[in-house]
Amino acid sequence: MRYMKTLVAAGIFAVATLGIATAANISGAGATFPYPVYAKWADAYKKETGVGLNYQSIGSGGGIKQIQAKTVTFGATDMPLKGEELTKAGLIQFPTVLGGVVPVFNIDGVAAGGLVLDSATLARIFLGEIKSWDDSAIKKLNPETKFPAQAIVVVHRSDGSGTTFIFTDYLAKTNADWKSKVGANTAVEWPVGIGAKGNEGVANNVANTKGAIGYVEYAYAKQNKLAFAKMINKAGSAVAPTAAAFQAAAASADWVGTPGFAIVLTDEVGAASWPIAGATFILIHKQPQDAEAVSETLKFFAWAYSKGDKMAEELDYVPMPDNVVNAIQKAWAAEIKDQSGKAIFAVSN
Repeated sequence: MRYMKTLVAAGIFAVATLGIATAANISGAGATFPYPVYAKWADAYKKETGVGLNYQSIGSGGGIKQIQAKTVTFGATDMPLKGEELTKAGLIQFPTVLGGVVPVFNIDGVAAGGLVLDSATLARIFLGEIKSWDDSAIKKLNPETKFPAQAIVVVHRSDGSGTTFIFTDYLAKTNADWKSKVGANTAVEWPVGIGAKGNEGVANNVANTKGAIGYVEYAYAKQNKLAFAKMINKAGSAVAPTAAAFQAAAASADWVGTPGFAIVLTDEVGAASWPIAGATFILIHKQPQDAEAVSETLKFFAWAYSKGDKMAEELDYVPMPDNVVNAIQKAWAAEIKDQSGKAIFAVSN
């Protein structure tokens, strides 16, 4: 649990330094999904430029609320806002990295990859209809794995969460029962289970609860050595969560042609695609009150697009394609202006 402690400590530090941040420092809040890579980028950027990033990992719902209230320079969400929502709020939205949401579990005698699930079985578990790990539906999908007669403990997010949106969007797309009874959103009425705050909280609960199953962004599963399930995707293939599988899910996405780059990558086609994938997004006001702070923020993300790919890949995130980055930076230059109407960001040639 060393990495978990590092993440939590970093999160507390970011919040604690908000009150004493210098004018050059960048303030943001929101999704826990990208927190590991933002923390890594922030550390490297601070060493290179002296500019710090104070990021509160509070969940996508909190990030949306804080940017709308103008209490941070940028908000972060894994549930993209639609074009009309962005226009109404005067916001610009852009993706930073791709990742995957993965079911993680703590079952006696079952290692990572030793559990294969399909969308129907996963939905029935989170609906509370499948209550024990030796249920016939689970054994049918895993004929070579021996499961104990152990009660299933569902762990879900308690806060407004883009990770929850990606997870429930997948279940709603693939399961009529889930769609009608629960639906897809950053926060839903969970039929069963215990709530935990953040990807950090879900990971910690699953790690410490026998029989538990939850869902987290893959970096949390990998760095905390949590056992993950393989998923049967739309093509009928049992796939493991990997950067290549997340990239495969995004292969046919029309980023540039979609307002606000608002692509949701669940239940995508392709034999190699991970079915519960998604991007994480940044929200910034098009005409901010503090143009200097937004300028520093855009410099940070421009640096991340240019120099942060390897750090993202080390945590199994997928960097955005070059053509998408070019479109994002053109949007910055065209749409983000100071109070006098002057562009805050210039595209370098």
